[in-house]
Formats: sequence, C-alpha cells, structure tokens
Amino acid sequence: MILPIYTYGQPVLRKEAQDITADYPDLKQLIADMFETLTQADGVGLAAPQIGKDIRLVVIDLDVLKEDMPEYDGFKKVYINPYIIEYDDTETDSQEEGCLSLPAIHEKVTRPKRIRVEYLDSDFQLHDEWVDGFLARCMQHEFDHLDGKMFVDRISPLRKQLIKNKLKALLQGRFRCGYKTKLLPRK
Repeated sequence: MILPIYTYGQPVLRKEAQDITADYPDLKQLIADMFETLTQADGVGLAAPQIGKDIRLVVIDLDVLKEDMPEYDGFKKVYINPYIIEYDDTETDSQEEGCLSLPAIHEKVTRPKRIRVEYLDSDFQLHDEWVDGFLARCMQHEFDHLDGKMFVDRISPLRKQLIKNKLKALLQGRFRCGYKTKLLPRK
C-alpha cells in the first residue's frame, strides 16, 4: 500500500524516533509498504517519520542508480534501529540533496564521506560496519530523520534565509509533487 509522505512542518519529522523490537505490529507489511511508497515517489531512501511513524526504521533502494553507479545493482536494504557510531571527518563531500518531505527543495550539503553504522537487518541480526560513498550520504540523510533533523538544518544560515519562502510555501501546502503527501492541518 502506498502511504502518504509527511511534509515539512509535520511534528513527527522533528521527534526523536524510538527503537523497535521484532514483535512490532505488522513490521514486514510496513517495510513492504515503505518500499512501495519509495518506489512510487521516485526516491532512494525513506525513514519511518516521513510516513508518520516515530520509530527507528529506514529503507534504502539504490538499485535505481545502477546505470550510473553499477556497484548498487540490486541494492535494496532495511535498517532497523540504526545509529551512526562514528564519523570519519578526514574527508568530506558537498553534494546537492533533496528530500521527499521537502518537495522541490534542493541544496548542497557537506557530509563526511565515511561513517561507521550499527543497525539490525530485517531478520534482527546486528551489523556494525564502515560505509562510504553515496550510501554513506544516503544513510546520514535518512538517519537524520530518526533524530528529528532534516537536510535544511545542515545548510548555512544564508542558504536557509534564501529558501525561507519555499519552506513557507511547503507549510502552507503550496507545492506540487507526483506522490501522495500529508500536509499540516489548516488553521
């Protein structure tokens, strides 16, 4: 089932998400719905807060990038209770990011190229690994959602001032995108 994506301003996007256990209700169906929603929205990553759930759950599908990045052929993963354990700040990279919760906003964000993450897979097996490249960027972006952060929190105050009207338009529901969204209720 395709779920609506919560847009900028929704309180759940600013909450710290909670860890879950293997007995979380209908977890397998939720994961399947998140992948279906992600595919329909043409995204590469989706965090549970973006669909209104304040739980530590992320899905990433980089298979769509395989023509330009063959190393991601078949890459489709679930991250349960993920955390970034360590940042390798020796090398950073600045790239344009967008977000399904911030339609039509794209800004350059500087992030470490390499991170150490800890997470559970869909079988609740623990993983502790170093990740680099585009996957590291994607994980940092999505895992930020689990801590109540969005990529616009990582841009300069000047850039944030320059996109202030776009953010205001999002809060007012004045935007277009090709997927189902959940807006703030009108006052």
